[in-house]
Amino acid sequence: MAREGTSFSKGAGDGRSRVSEHIGVIGAGIVGLAVARELSAARGARVTVLDKEDRVAAHQTGHNSGVVHAGIYYPPGSLKARLCRDGVALLKEYCAEHSLPYTEAGKLVIASTAAERAALRGIAGRARDNGVPGIAELDALGLREVEPHAVGVAAVHSPHTAIADFPAVARRLAADVTGLGGEVRLAHPVTRLRETASKVEVLAGGRRFAFDRLVTCAGLGTDALARMAGSEGEVRIVPFRGEYLGLVGTARDLVRGLIYPVPDPRYPFLGVHLTRRIDGEVLVGPNAVMALALEGYTWGRIRAGDLRRILTFPGTLRLAARHWRTGVREVYGSLVKKAFLDAARRYVPALTGADLARTAGGVRAQAVRRDGSLLDDFAIDTHGRVVLVRNAPSPAATSSLAIARHIAQVVSRS
Repeated sequence: MAREGTSFSKGAGDGRSRVSEHIGVIGAGIVGLAVARELSAARGARVTVLDKEDRVAAHQTGHNSGVVHAGIYYPPGSLKARLCRDGVALLKEYCAEHSLPYTEAGKLVIASTAAERAALRGIAGRARDNGVPGIAELDALGLREVEPHAVGVAAVHSPHTAIADFPAVARRLAADVTGLGGEVRLAHPVTRLRETASKVEVLAGGRRFAFDRLVTCAGLGTDALARMAGSEGEVRIVPFRGEYLGLVGTARDLVRGLIYPVPDPRYPFLGVHLTRRIDGEVLVGPNAVMALALEGYTWGRIRAGDLRRILTFPGTLRLAARHWRTGVREVYGSLVKKAFLDAARRYVPALTGADLARTAGGVRAQAVRRDGSLLDDFAIDTHGRVVLVRNAPSPAATSSLAIARHIAQVVSRS
């Protein structure tokens, strides 16, 4: 048997046997599993994925609305814009290869007032700069040809924006990792890691691992692992819970695809929108309220240790001071169903309160700087032999296969 940290495998695509490095990946969400697959397939590494949960895609991936973003919002030239566009193509091909659900449902971004027209034109221009195909600017009549029950003064139509089953993609990626000779070890919470002269030693699930390189893709657990690695950095994860309502009965027929508002440029959140999922459910939401625990999926989930770290970080208080009015509105929307209904009826006025029912939401791992500003782009850095994914917000699921290629290049340079 090969020693821990060493194995024999075929080189990627060349059929030659060689000693392979052993790389650890922490996090069995879609990004972590995509990274593990890429390092196994393209680099020829032996990869072990560690996750504290008993299943893959337990957190952000498993609570995702399923939208495959086309790249219409992101600043041209940003890492997010480039990886989104590359990621869409890779994900579409991957889903076709493995017979995974993928449907181009199309998205309308609707200006509900004349005051939003300028911002809408900016979105159209940005989408074209990013190479998003098929972008069309529609008037009030044109948008109703796409979504007959929607209203607005104008819209941008992205016909190739798609929906997919991201948990299914994650499960397929996990199967790929094991098929390539790697391991996916669930119920293995990481409790310690340290670098030596030649390895990264990790204690997880009561077992010791020795890796040549380590990549952390831990989402809500990012800060804890950064502390273990001795690289807390200048940003922290602040959890924002996104709550949804779902349309019931025939109300689902009022929405064909995806209906979005013109986003507020001050925030990385897109506002309450209507999203048809791959299973036929139609979601209304999400809002964005600060959770009271890193995994605070409900108001009742409070963890004193998490909350203390969140509130003692200077960036949290500065963020709250800067945007407290918006925060109050979001909390109101969380507690009062009518707030969701009013937001949705701006775009689909036929909806009534009886058409909406509570459904599962999620928690977004949002990186915040010490000055209280939100980090919107992907952020990946290295600390010795450890590659830390500091921030991987939406469209991380869309971009996962492209992010994996990018991280593989970072690992090669580290």
